[in-house]
Amino acid sequence: MSLFNMRETGTNFFTEVLAGITTFVTMSYIIFVNPSILSKTGMDFNALVVVTCLASALGTFCMAIFANYPIALAPGMGLNAFFAFGVVLNMKINGAPVTWQMALAAVFIEGAIFAVLTLTSIREAIMNSIPKTLKIGISAGIGLFIAFIGLQSAGIIVDNEATLLGLGSVRNNFPMMMSLLGLCIMAVLTAWNVKGALLIGIVAVTGIGVALGKIEMPAEIVSMPPSIMPLVGKLDFSLIKSTEFWIVVFTFFFVDFFDTLGTLVGVCNRSGLLDENGNLPRAKGALMADAVATMAGAVMGTSTVTSYVESSSGVAQGGRTGLTAIVTALLFVGAIFLTPLVGIVPGYATAPALVIVGIYMMMSLRDVNYDDWTELIPSLLGFFMMPLAYSIAIGIEFAIVSYVVIKILTGKFKDISFLMVALSVLFILKEFFA
Repeated sequence: MSLFNMRETGTNFFTEVLAGITTFVTMSYIIFVNPSILSKTGMDFNALVVVTCLASALGTFCMAIFANYPIALAPGMGLNAFFAFGVVLNMKINGAPVTWQMALAAVFIEGAIFAVLTLTSIREAIMNSIPKTLKIGISAGIGLFIAFIGLQSAGIIVDNEATLLGLGSVRNNFPMMMSLLGLCIMAVLTAWNVKGALLIGIVAVTGIGVALGKIEMPAEIVSMPPSIMPLVGKLDFSLIKSTEFWIVVFTFFFVDFFDTLGTLVGVCNRSGLLDENGNLPRAKGALMADAVATMAGAVMGTSTVTSYVESSSGVAQGGRTGLTAIVTALLFVGAIFLTPLVGIVPGYATAPALVIVGIYMMMSLRDVNYDDWTELIPSLLGFFMMPLAYSIAIGIEFAIVSYVVIKILTGKFKDISFLMVALSVLFILKEFFA
């Protein structure tokens, strides 16, 4: 196991395996959610289940080998919704609707652009040009964002016409009560430093649901996977000369780039994997894993594959190396044959895990420089805007633009790099003209 340098990172085989299992269980919802979204475009649902597992396994395996990080990849939420509802179902190019085959071609091109930029170190330079204070805000913002998602998934926070958000109804709300129970179990076990606290909580809540008859055990535990041939290699590049097509490519590119950037920085910051300057070692390998997974995923037949913030659940359980990712990847492969069993884990069992992980990531705010307003305001703007705008990328936009503007207006020119200024200009132009 010297390949993963576990001794140097202060971890061990058991901890890494447990972390990999926790990450998989926390993000396994994607196996069913991604097909349910993409199938709205006419793509084969059963084939999508298998492709989702394969693309996730491949991307996560690449992350382990290329970068030795405990980060899992899968088709990105938000990106899959944009693929289905923003492009295929609601966009026309040259007067004709965009097919899912054309959208897959856009995803593939976006991944190829990522790969080229990674090989030229441009992506890594952008990542390392972001000041440490913003990386702290990004990390904490992702934490608040995924805690918010967890509270929504649990039904604890719901839509409210008067105040936008409100508390869900407690009366006769079994999922909400089970989520609160799971949250209590995980919080107490975490406070007692019990290894596998999140996984224990997920299994406990699922077990209670089965015992009370709220979750039905499948008739078959193991089944042969359906064919993926309805999706493989169906890319259609016929619109490549169209300006509107490249707008789609840019949108995929932009969201994937900064979601990946935010996730890598956030997860690695809380796990102590950033160096003394707040930069990400082996960033090129991590970014290349994302690019390869996106291109391969498009060929197999799914939307953009990207790094997942749910990887923080494994990090919270002690995962520090690529072995965590290897375990997660193997479980995705196994899930191809065990989809009936994987499918019984309800959202209300995994939702409290996201809340605990979010709290864990928000702890990084203690490292913000509260005595320097030019550092504090941009960091906290990034922190707040991610959940409020429901977008990691927009949170990063606000953090970077506000940092550059405030530093310039206060005369602290030495604190900003050319890349930070360039990014700010691009963000502003994007919001006004894209």
